[in-house]
Amino acid sequence: MKRHQQLLETKLEARKESGILREMQLPGNGVDFCSNDYLGFKDHPLLKAEAIHLLTETKLPLGSGGSRLLAGNSDQLQRLEKETAAFFKSEKALFFNSGFDANLGIFSSVPQKNDIILYDELVHASIRDGIRLSFARSYSFAHNKPEALEKKLKLFRGSTIYVAVESVYSMDGDTAPLRDMVNVCQNYDAALIVDEAHATGVLGSGRGACEQENVSDHVFARVFTFGKALGSHGAAVCGSVILQEYLLNFSRSFIYTTAFSPFQAKLTSLSLQFLQEHPEMISALQKRINFFDQQAAKAGISKWFIPGNSAIKCLLTGNGEKSRKIAATLRENGFEVRPVLSPTVAQGSERIRICLHVFNSESEIADLIHQLKIALT
Repeated sequence: MKRHQQLLETKLEARKESGILREMQLPGNGVDFCSNDYLGFKDHPLLKAEAIHLLTETKLPLGSGGSRLLAGNSDQLQRLEKETAAFFKSEKALFFNSGFDANLGIFSSVPQKNDIILYDELVHASIRDGIRLSFARSYSFAHNKPEALEKKLKLFRGSTIYVAVESVYSMDGDTAPLRDMVNVCQNYDAALIVDEAHATGVLGSGRGACEQENVSDHVFARVFTFGKALGSHGAAVCGSVILQEYLLNFSRSFIYTTAFSPFQAKLTSLSLQFLQEHPEMISALQKRINFFDQQAAKAGISKWFIPGNSAIKCLLTGNGEKSRKIAATLRENGFEVRPVLSPTVAQGSERIRICLHVFNSESEIADLIHQLKIALT
């Protein structure tokens, strides 16, 4: 036992010496430019009131009692899946406990031995882990480069091929060229899988980037998460009836886990309904995004940011220590931001990740830009 502990300590010490040891910290009291709560749903008073009502006025159980295939299925969860499929204009939706579980479930079970998975080099860790559990062969292609994807597709023409991208990249904030990706995949009969985690509730009237680009019908599977802009929990895989039935039978991260409780399913349903009833919140968020871009340009610091139209704005420093210092200075001035360091991103591409929200005022955004300009000059 002692030897095993020492091995762990050695690995941790190496990270500490490299300055990349991860540590948890509680949210501060500054202005939130850090969380994925883009629409402010997690603390919205009307949604909180609905949650209190559900807890006190209904008899919904707080737990599910088991996996979906045993004791854990519920009317509330099945209704949520129907509502989700209808909203995202899909034949079916299947709920997983998180976006990580959803990606793990798809990529570990759908591609078969001798199949090919081609993935954008910057896809989320959950997709990478799902791919590692698959029996398929996998290869990366250059980030957001349809021409690089096509080169790889040519190499494997005739194989069963799956292509993995994010619509909005969580650590970059840029969006995939989905129309070009769809066209290339169609030319080679490849199945495109799109993780819409950071586009859910933000782009395409809240339905994601595939809807915004009018390519949803040409995508094999879309993954929507409810723990970010919708302020709730869980994730849905949207696709065909056959895909839903297949995942229900073969996806281990769905089969062998305790299901959503009826209470949580109802809360998530309320968030989805609230999104549909308040489209003005999506417009308000877009105004904040546009204002941020305008202020950054006015301050002359746009060149530091990765271009993108999402609520995620990433300022590249290329240096871990510089990222930490800038983030610390911003927190001292009342802004909650976080540095993103290696190994989460490649060494030399360290950054400050800024998330915009509908509740961030223009004066707060302008003040943040001002502090950034000072820190960069």
